[in-house]
Amino acid sequence: MLEGKAVIGESDMPDKMQVHAMRCASEALDLHDVTDCVDIARYIKQEFDESYGKGWQCVVGTSFGSCVTHAGGSFIYFSLERMAFLLFKGVSVAQAS
Repeated sequence: MLEGKAVIGESDMPDKMQVHAMRCASEALDLHDVTDCVDIARYIKQEFDESYGKGWQCVVGTSFGSCVTHAGGSFIYFSLERMAFLLFKGVSVAQAS
């Protein structure tokens, strides 16, 4: 596992899910090259889809902007090492209205 400490920028997730997200990110960085953001994001998304149901979205990189609609209690933005992670569960169009 990486030695760096994750820093949460924003979250409305329960603490247990936050810990899970940061652990998944650390595992993904151990398994994949740091330049392979797609595989890192895929790993985290699949872990959350399996654990909390389908519909999770994950963005990983060193610099990005975002504006997303998410299901309540499912959003986290954090950094680990030099990477930033955005993880959230999407909502259907009917829910977003």
